[in-house]
Amino acid sequence: MVGMLWSDPSDEPPEELREAQAMLRRAGLVLAIGMVIAFIILGVG
Repeated sequence: MVGMLWSDPSDEPPEELREAQAMLRRAGLVLAIGMVIAFIILGVG
Protein backbone atom coordinates (compact mmCIF):
# COMPACT_ATOMS: atom_id res chain seq x y z
CA MET A 1 0.00 0.00 0.00
CA VAL A 2 2.81 2.41 0.90
CA GLY A 3 4.61 1.39 -2.28
CA MET A 4 1.49 2.24 -4.27
CA LEU A 5 1.30 5.71 -2.75
CA TRP A 6 5.01 6.36 -3.40
CA SER A 7 5.05 4.98 -6.97
CA ASP A 8 3.74 8.28 -8.41
CA PRO A 9 4.67 11.27 -6.19
CA SER A 10 3.47 13.83 -8.76
CA ASP A 11 -0.14 12.63 -8.33
CA GLU A 12 -1.12 13.97 -4.90
CA PRO A 13 -4.21 12.53 -3.19
CA PRO A 14 -7.20 14.90 -2.81
CA GLU A 15 -7.61 16.95 0.36
CA GLU A 16 -10.45 14.77 1.71
CA LEU A 17 -8.38 11.60 1.32
CA ARG A 18 -5.42 13.14 3.15
CA GLU A 19 -7.72 14.32 5.96
CA ALA A 20 -9.31 10.86 6.19
CA GLN A 21 -5.87 9.23 6.33
CA ALA A 22 -4.75 11.62 9.09
CA MET A 23 -7.96 10.93 11.02
CA LEU A 24 -7.47 7.16 10.67
CA ARG A 25 -3.88 7.50 11.83
CA ARG A 26 -4.98 9.52 14.90
CA ALA A 27 -7.78 7.02 15.64
CA GLY A 28 -5.31 4.13 15.39
CA LEU A 29 -2.89 5.90 17.71
CA VAL A 30 -5.65 6.60 20.26
CA LEU A 31 -6.82 2.99 19.99
CA ALA A 32 -3.27 1.68 20.52
CA ILE A 33 -2.72 3.92 23.57
CA GLY A 34 -6.12 2.92 24.96
CA MET A 35 -5.26 -0.76 24.55
CA VAL A 36 -1.92 -0.27 26.34
CA ILE A 37 -3.68 1.53 29.21
CA ALA A 38 -6.34 -1.21 29.34
CA PHE A 39 -3.64 -3.91 29.47
CA ILE A 40 -1.87 -2.03 32.30
CA ILE A 41 -5.13 -1.64 34.25
CA LEU A 42 -6.08 -5.28 33.71
CA GLY A 43 -2.57 -6.43 34.60
CA VAL A 44 -2.40 -4.34 37.77
CA GLY A 45 -6.00 -4.95 38.78
